[in-house]
Amino acid sequence: MARMVDIGSKPEVARCATARGRLQLRPATAQAITGGEVPKGDPFATARVAAIQAVKATPTILPLCHPLPISSVEVEFALDGAEVECHVTVSATYRTGVEMEALTGVMAGLLCVWDLVKPLEKDETGQYPETRIHNVEVVEKLKGEG
Repeated sequence: MARMVDIGSKPEVARCATARGRLQLRPATAQAITGGEVPKGDPFATARVAAIQAVKATPTILPLCHPLPISSVEVEFALDGAEVECHVTVSATYRTGVEMEALTGVMAGLLCVWDLVKPLEKDETGQYPETRIHNVEVVEKLKGEG
């Protein structure tokens, strides 16, 4: 039986979590991003907003996740060869951690980049043979600091 855990008796403390993930692209797609030649515009600017929205929507996406008073969200994108790396850091002062919010932000950010570059990623049959989201992980989790 699924149930939401009771966190009512836990103290509110500062919490922070950073997650990251990678999106593998074709080298030509990475060049298009660098050259500002993606037809839909700058994928990182749009994906940054998508990641922030996803952080705030985490309890809607993950049904047993508590709604949190998010204090801040930082989103960073970087190209590393033909891969996009996304880092999302979430902070809140509350009774439960913010790891799921950071992970959700990473996934939404990378999915948004994929969506914006998908015309460049499709092969002649409309498939995505090289495109992959991978290495999604929590990099750091802090409790009671800051």
